[in-house]
Amino acid sequence: MKVLVTGVGGQLGFDVVNELIKRGHQPVGTDIIEKANIPCDYFSLDITNSTSVKKAVSEIKADAVIHCAAWTAVDAAEDEAYQEKVFAVNSLGTKNIAEACKDIDCKMMYISTDYVFNGLGTTPWKPDCKDYAPLNIYGKSKLEGEKAVSSNLKKYFIVRIAWVFGLNGKNFVKTMLNVGKTHDEVKVVNDQIGTPTYTFDLARLLVDMIETEKYGYYHATNEGGYISWYDFTCEIYRQAGLKTKVIPVSTKEYGLSKAARPFNSRLDKSKLKENGFTPLPEWKDALKRYLEQI
Repeated sequence: MKVLVTGVGGQLGFDVVNELIKRGHQPVGTDIIEKANIPCDYFSLDITNSTSVKKAVSEIKADAVIHCAAWTAVDAAEDEAYQEKVFAVNSLGTKNIAEACKDIDCKMMYISTDYVFNGLGTTPWKPDCKDYAPLNIYGKSKLEGEKAVSSNLKKYFIVRIAWVFGLNGKNFVKTMLNVGKTHDEVKVVNDQIGTPTYTFDLARLLVDMIETEKYGYYHATNEGGYISWYDFTCEIYRQAGLKTKVIPVSTKEYGLSKAARPFNSRLDKSKLKENGFTPLPEWKDALKRYLEQI
């Protein structure tokens, strides 16, 4: 299967390419950067340019597109100077890819986020829930991307993820490790609840999915229950052997984030098993394997 993967310069796109190669598929990678250190054919692509996107997808004759490219700087997205760019990438760019997939009748997988919901309550969000009310610009732009996919295509997967960490890029784990090595204590919020997602594990699931025709909305994070960022940090330091003291604080007490964050990022993943997909391993195991790699 020939698969176009966008955003291969990031954590997830990088792992998706490698998983596709393991399975004997033929990935073609794209990103906005001129070069990317990936083991497959690559070209630079501005997804906000509709003509370029349609030309690329049609010439490649892709059987599927896995769309990982996105603006993910959540706080920066709140700046008025960046908002047009955020929507251009996450909304218009996704629409361009969906229309290109429609033109050649190929599958599309769109990677979305828990941020499309309002983050209230304690009940896990189900993948087919339509109670959208994003709290920030990033979430609003990703929701517009979802709508562009579902309104243009029948052969689509929309996969919402949360709390992502992987080898190829910046993430919370790397940040906390750096802080832990230079500080005696660190304050971390304990009232935002969700589950981490290791891109190495997620890539395996995404390729499992794209090999099928079990289309629709899905949620995917590692297993192991719902935790806070405070809990996650404590486990990072425990496994890394760091003695840094972790102090739990409320989001209000922390007060450094420009963008509003959801308190409830619990994602119901039961639809994966219902459709015959193997869930991701537990997050503590994922963290252990990740720390062994960095």
